[in-house]
Amino acid sequence: MPGSLSDLVADLALANRILAHEGVLDAFGHVSVRHPADPSRFLLARSRAPLLVEPNDILEFTLDSEPTRPAKVALYAERVIHGAVYQVRSDVIAVCHHHAPSVLPFCVAGKPIVPVFHLGAAIGEAIAFWDQHDEFGDTNLLVTKPEEGRSLARALGRHAVVLMKRHGATVIGGGLRELVSRAIFLCQNADYQMRAITLGGAPPLHPGEIKRAGAVNLMPIVVERTWEYWSMRLKAAGALPPRARRMRKRK
Repeated sequence: MPGSLSDLVADLALANRILAHEGVLDAFGHVSVRHPADPSRFLLARSRAPLLVEPNDILEFTLDSEPTRPAKVALYAERVIHGAVYQVRSDVIAVCHHHAPSVLPFCVAGKPIVPVFHLGAAIGEAIAFWDQHDEFGDTNLLVTKPEEGRSLARALGRHAVVLMKRHGATVIGGGLRELVSRAIFLCQNADYQMRAITLGGAPPLHPGEIKRAGAVNLMPIVVERTWEYWSMRLKAAGALPPRARRMRKRK
């Protein structure tokens, strides 16, 4: 587990690349983590494809999703998603917004993703839905305004995942590594659910199974094992992020 701010920044860069390498993120999407010493701030990369994120790309933001220092680089337009979730969920330590191909069919069709295998229990018994059009009418489907971010956060509620109609998904975690696991297992579950549907049905896990299997999925030994595995897959592909060239003091 990361033991310092610089370690967490390095892990956030690694998380970006893991999620991209595992097919959750592509040229778009983003992942953040709450500041370990100041819960009123969070860390997020500058606007860059996640597979290219380096530690020196990581910036610090307030919960209003504004950089704590004047930014000389482009920022993610949808960073309000992260700030809005952190504002209403004190238990959330990490957030990911993505448009994974396995999840998008459910977002388009407005159909729920339900846990259909043991690791899929990480998403919880139910997930939320949010349709931007219901409240804001015709938009470009990006979540760029504070009121849009707050609306999405309200729809998320106490769930771990919210599907965004015709757009993608937002996933939360009680830690960065937990978030990475949940985001990847969500995509795997969606893929298996879709395949099972073509065979005639995809019955969900029983509620008790979801509760028990979900608890196992969050055990530190499981989270660390998956993190190590995905990190080694990234290393084998020659895509590990470089070390920070210079870690600036962050107030």
